[in-house]
Amino acid sequence: MPSGGNGYTPPVHGLEDAIVAFITSTFASFGYLAPFFLMALESCNIPIPSEVILPLSGFLVGQGLFGFWQAVLAGALGGTLGSAVSYWIGALGGRPLMLKYGKYVLISASDAAKADRFFAKYGEATAFFSRLLPVVRTFISLPAGITRMNFPKFLAYTFAGSLLWSIVLVYVGELLGRNWIEVREVLQRFDYVVVAAVLLAVALYIWRHVSHGRGGFNQPLPLREDG
Repeated sequence: MPSGGNGYTPPVHGLEDAIVAFITSTFASFGYLAPFFLMALESCNIPIPSEVILPLSGFLVGQGLFGFWQAVLAGALGGTLGSAVSYWIGALGGRPLMLKYGKYVLISASDAAKADRFFAKYGEATAFFSRLLPVVRTFISLPAGITRMNFPKFLAYTFAGSLLWSIVLVYVGELLGRNWIEVREVLQRFDYVVVAAVLLAVALYIWRHVSHGRGGFNQPLPLREDG
């Protein structure tokens, strides 16, 4: 494995310099464990961009230093592991907090029940497609755990989505070669769109609850016991 001084660390500007430097140095030190570990962190609510991790893996594939499928599986398995950790943080920590304090942040008994029904009905598709969305992919496992989505199904669909995401970004990184960092620069534009959409949804949620009064917020939130 070459070090950053041998040419695979590109000139990057802005606030992500330190993150990119950390990622490239991790790759230089740990080989395949680097994408596994870094993707696990990203999927465990730590915003280390997979749009940097996986294309760098692809660049190293093109250099003959990584195998394509080994790099893909390292990323997908790491993402699945981090998502599982995040799921149980939500299930064991987040849900009790929501049940106890949800009324103070405009989460009513009705809202909790709706969230449970949503993940019961659409959880598989949500777990899969969220892996393909910037920002959302980092945090989606928490609400899946809070609503106690079926865990084996969550793992299966999370792995499938993570595998597809890994295949695409590793392949693109291999094609771009030393310009692999451009993947992040292009996809970063979608970050802003997703964040804006999330903020709009939160604003509409707050407006709806405030404008319709807070009736029902003192009702106890239901606790699901099923897996």
